Amino acid sequence: MILRPVRPASPIGTDGGYPYATGESRLWCDRLVRGLPQHEFDLFALSRSAHQEDQGWVRLPHHVSRVRTAPLWTPEDGTLRGSGERGLLARLVTGGGVSFGRRDRRRFAAHLTALATAICATEDAGPDPATGEGPGAELFTEGLYGLAELARERGGLHLALRSETTVRILEAAARARGTGRTVQSATVVDHLAFAAELERVLRPLSLDWYDQGSLGAVDLCHAASGGAAALPGLLAKRFFGVPLLVTEHGVQLRTHYLSAPDAPFGAPVRALLANFHAQLAAEVYRQAAIVTAGNTHVRRWQQRCGADPAEQRTVYPGMAAERFSPVGEDDDAGGPDTLVWVGRIEPAKDLIALLHAFAEVRRAEPDARLRIFGAPAEGDEATTYLAHCRALAAQLFPDEATGAHAEGVSPVTFEEIGGPEVPDLAEAYAAGGVIVLSSVVEGFPISLVESMFCGRATVSTDVGAVVEVIGGTGLVVPPRNPRALADACIALLRDPERRARLGAAARARALELFTVEQNLAAFRGIYLELISHAPVRREADAVDADGEPLLFATPAEARLLGHWTQPQPPATGARAPSWAAGAEPEEGAECAGELAQVAAGQPGCSPQREPAPGTGPVPALSPAPAPEPVAASRSGPVREPACVCGPGDGDA
Repeated sequence: MILRPVRPASPIGTDGGYPYATGESRLWCDRLVRGLPQHEFDLFALSRSAHQEDQGWVRLPHHVSRVRTAPLWTPEDGTLRGSGERGLLARLVTGGGVSFGRRDRRRFAAHLTALATAICATEDAGPDPATGEGPGAELFTEGLYGLAELARERGGLHLALRSETTVRILEAAARARGTGRTVQSATVVDHLAFAAELERVLRPLSLDWYDQGSLGAVDLCHAASGGAAALPGLLAKRFFGVPLLVTEHGVQLRTHYLSAPDAPFGAPVRALLANFHAQLAAEVYRQAAIVTAGNTHVRRWQQRCGADPAEQRTVYPGMAAERFSPVGEDDDAGGPDTLVWVGRIEPAKDLIALLHAFAEVRRAEPDARLRIFGAPAEGDEATTYLAHCRALAAQLFPDEATGAHAEGVSPVTFEEIGGPEVPDLAEAYAAGGVIVLSSVVEGFPISLVESMFCGRATVSTDVGAVVEVIGGTGLVVPPRNPRALADACIALLRDPERRARLGAAARARALELFTVEQNLAAFRGIYLELISHAPVRREADAVDADGEPLLFATPAEARLLGHWTQPQPPATGARAPSWAAGAEPEEGAECAGELAQVAAGQPGCSPQREPAPGTGPVPALSPAPAPEPVAASRSGPVREPACVCGPGDGDA
């Protein structure tokens, strides 16, 4: 999704989230938009499925001026919405059924060959010593932007990418000298599968968002995630010089690696997709003016994927603390002998280890109880896992009765929030004296922050951003270690004063770092910084319909001394199309670091800002009577649009 705030303005781009009622980034983006009413936002969103579109949108605030959406999914019959009539896959056509001419066919083949060569390049070659870029980085950008220019001018790219020509180019690139053994083993079926995935990921290149009335009219693009969701912001920077801000609460490349083993593809297709996503991530980080991470764990991954540390900022996700205030400000310490677990029930949460740890706790503290609050995640695997956990709990902890005529009660209960005993989430945390997190995989631990708002002591496994979030206000143990987990729980159950101290410290830390207010303040400052350093100047913003100067078109702050008035080094302008005669090659960016990852790698380079065509760097303040404005202006409030693209919420 892309947001465009006006007045200060900003576009936001999301992938499968806001403004849809379901999606990973929905809550975070909604809080951001509502919390910055001084901006107008245009939303550019990519949907993930027909089901998501059927759920509709959330109610949008009044300062969202426009919403544009496009699907990243394909219906079961294989047709693309708005793609016109279907034709032979081997036929290269533009929208409306007009065939590519000979010149366009050559352009398509040349750009796709460059892209395919970069994707198939082996990692063994290492980075270029002159530029620091990985193998094929220059070819990747040449191919990607060349295809984008072709799609913008002629259309029909999605059909061209499904053609026989595409398969032949991919096959030739995979068999070229220097490619890896896994890629060389790809069959025609593998190339067909990869071509279909490539067409889906590159679908944003074919959208009609790249003109002066859409992304060309914004002052800042804010992408809500990396990957395909950042492509619209990447092209807005390429075509119009719009600054790009990328926010990630979870690294898309890491997510791709984690999900790759479960994908219905063979090893060659997985290798090709890993190489493509690594190259795309490196290019997004190179071109972004600022890359914000939701925590240090994500920040380290961004650096490994090519982000320049000098352009990175850590902005913690903001959470609504007021909903937990009644529990956090209450003196009640909860059930003194009760452990509480809250979250989505799935294998990554490792409830099996928690149940085995609780068996050790019961031996030391016979009155201890474990209350598990949550519902299974979507999918059959999570449902099966919940059934397995229930069966294990029944085996380890048979119902216990206090007497011969009393009904047995298990010390472990599985409950859902919303019932009469636990009507809301805050009551679930209030039910226990110690909150437990037993995950083996975690991004930003939302449930841990919620328990900190409630003033509860915690025992957590050392995964993801747990240590960063806790910061010494709770106990942390290694993952997959039931004995260590049990010892930490026993220590807190036996020491109520220590529980109280840790709970109070945890609440103070959460209120300082993880509130919605601190998140909004951080992005408010970033928006203004980017607009002041790289304003998109448009002559139309300073004149009326008759060409006369607008009153107050130059804001008063443009005449004040400050860091925003300092001269900036010259930036390379938007490059002319690759087919244009006399086109100058774009200068490369300096390398930021080397990518080290599980399946594929690519070094990143420091981002390179490009002003809008025909503009220069921000001039220094001078006594001239009409200095340049800090940001694009018009009559009325100052306009500072921004764009946001893609999912970004951390995993609960």
